[in-house]
Amino acid sequence: MAKSASGVTKTYISVLLAGCLGVPALQADGLFPEPVFVTLKESDQVARYPGQMLWPGGPKMLYNAVTPDEQTLVVSSPKEGSLYIFDAKSGKQLGNIACGKDAKGVKISPDGRTAYVANEGAASVSVVDLAGLKLVATIPVKEMPHNIRFRADGEVAYVTMQGGAGLGVIDTRLRKMTRVIPTPGIDTPHNLDLSRDEKRVFIRDASNKVGVLDLNTEQMIKIIKVGNGHAGIDVTPDGRYAVTGAIADEVVTVIDAATLEVVKTVKVGFGPHGVRASRDNRWLYVAVTASDQVTVIDGRNVEIAQTFDVASFPFWLAVNGNP
Repeated sequence: MAKSASGVTKTYISVLLAGCLGVPALQADGLFPEPVFVTLKESDQVARYPGQMLWPGGPKMLYNAVTPDEQTLVVSSPKEGSLYIFDAKSGKQLGNIACGKDAKGVKISPDGRTAYVANEGAASVSVVDLAGLKLVATIPVKEMPHNIRFRADGEVAYVTMQGGAGLGVIDTRLRKMTRVIPTPGIDTPHNLDLSRDEKRVFIRDASNKVGVLDLNTEQMIKIIKVGNGHAGIDVTPDGRYAVTGAIADEVVTVIDAATLEVVKTVKVGFGPHGVRASRDNRWLYVAVTASDQVTVIDGRNVEIAQTFDVASFPFWLAVNGNP
């Protein structure tokens, strides 16, 4: 079922029927210029848009990422401490790789060859070879690593350490954490993204703040108050906005990535966590956990365009072209 911003309801082919038969439900034209993958934590599934096709996964499907060639989707399962690997076209499960305790954030290297998984309960990052479907390295880090972001050249990966150490810097050639950058004002670094020029990192904490860290000076530039609770954060591909949710609130906060001022807050229902922009920057997708909805915001006017009902606890989103 999909709902317009005005509340007018339009009836679509049953989501369940579409998922079972592999037949895409009807969608508004243009909302999904490339596939969007949403993890469904409490129903142990993955939803693929357009069409809201539902794929069976494993227990507590949490963070996900898609390869640059859009062939492979990876999803973490903290309950199993593993990484599920799917064919991104068909939803066929290709493998389940043991990683570490409480596997959380996952990112795919720019060359598409490896997935890095933050094992929050093991103070480590797992490196998974996606071609060989095997674990190839385990990188010790500090307490409670939560999520990862690669630099575009693939030579460096940054990892947030929610235990309070700060931002870890991983040399991907050495497969070693080489240093930790302190994050004053952000005591619980949770999720992260880089500015378009990769000179700044936007760090979402576990309470109600976003910190903006200069990677050249390694100084915190600004702390920005946002909605309550932890959430994802996404810098749009054009570098214009940094967008974050608030799992203990009902708002998405849109920040001007240049001026670092809040542009707008959008009420989307209770519990927005994962946020991701389309490759062309036109659409912002939001996983609204408590409302069991995926909300689509029009990036031109920063207003809700449409919402889609989905199975229990949508958590994170992966969009090709927006790592």
